[in-house]
Amino acid sequence: MQPMMRVFGAALASSALVLGVSPLALAAPEGQPEFKVGAIDWKPCEEVPTTDCGFLELPIDYAKPAGEKFKLAVSRRKANDQAGRIGAMVINPGGPGGSGVDFSFGADRYFSKEIVDKFDVIGFDPRGVARSQPIKCSADLLRKQPSDYPKTKAEFDQLVAFNKELREDCRKQSGPIFDHASTRDVANDIDSIRRALGEKKINYYGISYGTIMGQHYAEQYGRNIRAMIIDSNMDHSLGTWKFLETEARGAQDMFNEWVKWSDRTPSSPFYGKDLRKIWKDLLAKAARGELKDSNGNVITAERLGANVVGMGYGPAFKPFADYIATLVQGAPVAAGAFAEGETFENPFAGIFCNDYNLRVSSWGEYQALNAMEKRVAPDTLGSSIGHGAMMGCVGFPKATNPQHPLKIKNAPKILLTNSRYDTATVYEWAVNAHKQSRDTTVFVTYEGWGHGVYDRSECTLKINNEYMVSLKLPRNGTSCAAVEPPVEASVLSAKPKIAGPF
Repeated sequence: MQPMMRVFGAALASSALVLGVSPLALAAPEGQPEFKVGAIDWKPCEEVPTTDCGFLELPIDYAKPAGEKFKLAVSRRKANDQAGRIGAMVINPGGPGGSGVDFSFGADRYFSKEIVDKFDVIGFDPRGVARSQPIKCSADLLRKQPSDYPKTKAEFDQLVAFNKELREDCRKQSGPIFDHASTRDVANDIDSIRRALGEKKINYYGISYGTIMGQHYAEQYGRNIRAMIIDSNMDHSLGTWKFLETEARGAQDMFNEWVKWSDRTPSSPFYGKDLRKIWKDLLAKAARGELKDSNGNVITAERLGANVVGMGYGPAFKPFADYIATLVQGAPVAAGAFAEGETFENPFAGIFCNDYNLRVSSWGEYQALNAMEKRVAPDTLGSSIGHGAMMGCVGFPKATNPQHPLKIKNAPKILLTNSRYDTATVYEWAVNAHKQSRDTTVFVTYEGWGHGVYDRSECTLKINNEYMVSLKLPRNGTSCAAVEPPVEASVLSAKPKIAGPF
């Protein structure tokens, strides 16, 4: 595995990016007025001078192209073999809130040589993220966030009130970009990048939340695609119940796979032991408030279950088993904290809550949903990702870019991939996304574990690279065999370092 950020990117301070000034007339999104953008004035990136960086000035609201603008951060790692260059490949690492500029800095460590030889790798920080007018909220307020597992109606009402206050604070701190940071807006930005680059067609690789960007782009600008890989897919058609249920099932499946791994792996500290009983006892101890970290804070049963979800990204079966063994013996983990008086980048509220209309209208509805996720996933008490995403939007107004069935009409064949066991973008989501786009997507399953398929095995690498370079696709429904995960810890086992889990 090439240890690269699949679903997260540290939010860095703005680098020395320079706004271009020569105007280019660009066609606006369908049904909207024409607008102009500046050309990208490329300069060496401060962090990685071998990569170019620049800004693209774009409308905050495409329906009002003469209105307020923002600067979209863009990066370009030129193809190694310019004579054999195929084109530009736009990339996004997910999030919501992952920095595509940061992702491009390590493109040669993530993608195979044949990809970086033949393609200009184009990164961008989506609007509201990192260098692209980031959505910010008061750290002091974020520190006061109540639990998203309310135990009473009063606690539920407290969370609703907090979310409403947080939303207003984020809008105040961030300005109008907050209301125009949906993935539909980002798809328009991607096509603006294409035109600024002077490319008739682009290639795209998006992972995790980056797959929604790809899906939206294919719906809106399918004819402008040469090749597209959407790796570890979101399903932007699910309602609240189904979203929560599928995430919970993915978490429980990963727990079951971890137990199976332990049963077959002599290096597991629980090899030859009844891990299910050990876990059940530990979960009960956490539920009684008897499990604590090194600061004396209680590790709740929900937090224990969340660790399974985080482990599943890698997956980090062995490090997680070692961690649980220390918990059984009584040695825990410390918690982090924000610095005083700061704002904190929090793109989730402006992006996810405008992309997904997951709204819990009452305490009674919450109780029903919470009971369902515990029933579906008794060992993890649901999915911390699905639950947290839903509860992070409680009290918000309706989404501006709500869920809808995927409808791709004018695009070429798109490669859609997913792991069989993935706690972030669960396999059911990919199956459903493919069903909705069966005429335009070719579905490949990696039969193993973890978040991100591109470099899981020689099989997945070959399929991805052959398609991107030569447009050669496998038979729809192709599977790549599982590869036993490495014993050492993986960066992918960590929970996202940004305010978004996908």
